[in-house]
Amino acid sequence: MNRLNTRLYAGLIALLFLFSSLQSIGQSHVPEDILHWESDIAVFDSLNLAEASDAGTLLVTGSSSVRLWDSIHVDLAPYRVMQRGYGGAKLSDYNYYANRIIKPQQFKAIVIFVANDISGGEIDRTPRQVLKMFRALVNMIRTRNPDTPVCWIEITPTPSRWDVSSRIREADRQIANYCSRNSDLHFISTYDYYITPEGLPDPTLFREDMLHLNREGYKRWAGIIKASLREAGIGP
Repeated sequence: MNRLNTRLYAGLIALLFLFSSLQSIGQSHVPEDILHWESDIAVFDSLNLAEASDAGTLLVTGSSSVRLWDSIHVDLAPYRVMQRGYGGAKLSDYNYYANRIIKPQQFKAIVIFVANDISGGEIDRTPRQVLKMFRALVNMIRTRNPDTPVCWIEITPTPSRWDVSSRIREADRQIANYCSRNSDLHFISTYDYYITPEGLPDPTLFREDMLHLNREGYKRWAGIIKASLREAGIGP
């Protein structure tokens, strides 16, 4: 089944998953900002029935920068990619859905990019809280994928969130330190590749919203990710 037909199939049965899921999760006990993503996760439920993964599949998952990466299969070739990104994912909601997003099958590696827990909003998490949520996510993954390498992509320095960049960098620093103490965890550093000689985010690598990557930004991202995977011994 090609990707277009797979997506059409997923759309047809996603509503069934949405209906059954909302009935089973006890909505009154789940915050509304988490339930907001239920329809997106229902699509993943259906895709996980239609798309096969194996020990050669690279799962790339997380927030909107993953979802919007239309050229991901070309950019990350020769890796074979399964793409699972949604909206403005935070670890606080991603962790709630993690067992449905990351199906219990083999992967070559699980590559995660979630960039919205610190965005300058009123409900931002602290760097320590972000680390705690990342560790919880790793523990969930390990219950079903105990030997799969897990890679965290450093949060890109963006012009739109530059005023909170120090807190974002601190969260990434703590995650990097945690990864360095675990041989099956890998931190993919990207910060320096998106900064100008003046020490500011390079606006030529972002879309008009100055938050999401443009085509050139994604090409650069792909090169960094593939080089980091190879360095970690995770070849295609």
